[in-house]
Amino acid sequence: MTRWRLALWAIAAVCAIASVAVIVAAKGTGPQCGAGFYPIGLRCCAAVSGDGKECGPARACPWPLELRGGDCVAPRVVVDVPATTLALGASDWEAEGLVAPRTLHVAPFALDAFEITEGDLHPDRAVDRARAAGKLTREEVLSYCTHLGGRLPTEDEWIAAASTAKAHRYPWGDTGAVCRRAAWGLLAGPCGHGAKGPDTVGSHADGDGPLGLHDLAGNVAEWTSTDAGGKAVVVGGSYESQLAAELRTWAHAEIDPATRDPALGGRCAYDRPADAHTLGRASASGSRGLE
Repeated sequence: MTRWRLALWAIAAVCAIASVAVIVAAKGTGPQCGAGFYPIGLRCCAAVSGDGKECGPARACPWPLELRGGDCVAPRVVVDVPATTLALGASDWEAEGLVAPRTLHVAPFALDAFEITEGDLHPDRAVDRARAAGKLTREEVLSYCTHLGGRLPTEDEWIAAASTAKAHRYPWGDTGAVCRRAAWGLLAGPCGHGAKGPDTVGSHADGDGPLGLHDLAGNVAEWTSTDAGGKAVVVGGSYESQLAAELRTWAHAEIDPATRDPALGGRCAYDRPADAHTLGRASASGSRGLE
């Protein structure tokens, strides 16, 4: 998704130097998958076909996926995000001139642990059920979330969930933007070349944050309910991202909400009472999905 870089061109020359270090550190010629996943081409598969050349049916599934009907799927997990106050600003050189200093206040809410998957949208079709769903407009993600009793997160809520109160640069911490921590750099490097879509959700557990949220960096860029200058804000970077800076918790892009791109997807947020400790999520089984 080329629009993602609009907010980052101002530091492109500096980031080029940083990218060399990332490439050396990553040494990626393909996906570096989490425990139990199989690197097949540019994908991390939960199971493989008989010839070992593509993702296939499963008899067992690696954590955090679950076996259902012979397929590995993302379980229905909603994570509570506590009330958060976070000081945002140019805390590192990559943020200079891009992050306006401000204090973020977020009330308690809940967020899906996983991005929306192909199986969520099309439970009755022969699809790669654990693969993150791309090519979704903001309205389509909102429609799906509304059907489940949820909504889109605001940009501030997403930042609070991704960075936590410690204001981490990445969901997993402040350093280590390498290929094993996220599905990124898979279109034109540094982690691979030629990817045609997102990866299996939950297959890069080393990049999970302390709240147990998967794929906040990379895989698909996620729509928010926040608007900026007539555009919609998307966050998180994607499998197409070439620069580690695009995975930063503060990084975002402003694009037309009707944009349909393989690297655009999302996850749902939910309101919760301030005194609630847990929040259940209705199953999407049998939902009409998106056509």
